[in-house]
Amino acid sequence: MHTAKELQEVIGYHFADLSLLETALTHTSYANEARKGTRHNERLEFLGDSVLGIVVADYLFTHKNMPEGELTRMRASLVCEGALFSFARQIHLGDYLRLGHGEERGGGRQRPSIVSDAFEAVIAALYLDGGIEAARAFILPFITGVLSDSLADEDYKTRLQEVIQQNREERLRYVVAGESGPDHDKHFVVEVHLNSNCIGRGEGHSKKQAEQMAAKEALALMGY
Repeated sequence: MHTAKELQEVIGYHFADLSLLETALTHTSYANEARKGTRHNERLEFLGDSVLGIVVADYLFTHKNMPEGELTRMRASLVCEGALFSFARQIHLGDYLRLGHGEERGGGRQRPSIVSDAFEAVIAALYLDGGIEAARAFILPFITGVLSDSLADEDYKTRLQEVIQQNREERLRYVVAGESGPDHDKHFVVEVHLNSNCIGRGEGHSKKQAEQMAAKEALALMGY
């Protein structure tokens, strides 16, 4: 098990009060087995959830010109347990957790609920020690990384849908025009149709990626 002091080097922030980070890394199972008065991370998790929510909401509001419903959906995808577990694994957060013996033997270091909760607790520790900007500096690289890798392209489909919805009689649909390659290296060609007319064509290693590229081409041809 690694220490809170070592985790500071990983996240690039040095705490004025290192006990905040130590508490963020302490699961209830450890506190229950340790000496009386050992604090666990549940209260920090509560605070970190709110700090994470406001940082993500502020970023999306500022950088994504989307309607409220789309912003809500995207925020939910970025703060869910699966996303937080993925972020935590990038810094090997499970290796730094303080767990009770039973939780340790039961694989707690790789349990999504435990690790994602600890990630939120770390956010709270940063917030309490260094304010909202310290928390923001920690959170945003994870968020922007996800958006650039897998979510940013969704803007093309969303934007195209917004444009087409201005005329309620128009209907968009995406059609797979080609599929090739082995299962581990598929190649898809997708057309986006407006009513019966093809208005864009895209390619990618997944249907989703090809659909985004088709929407991007359609927007470009329409002058957006």
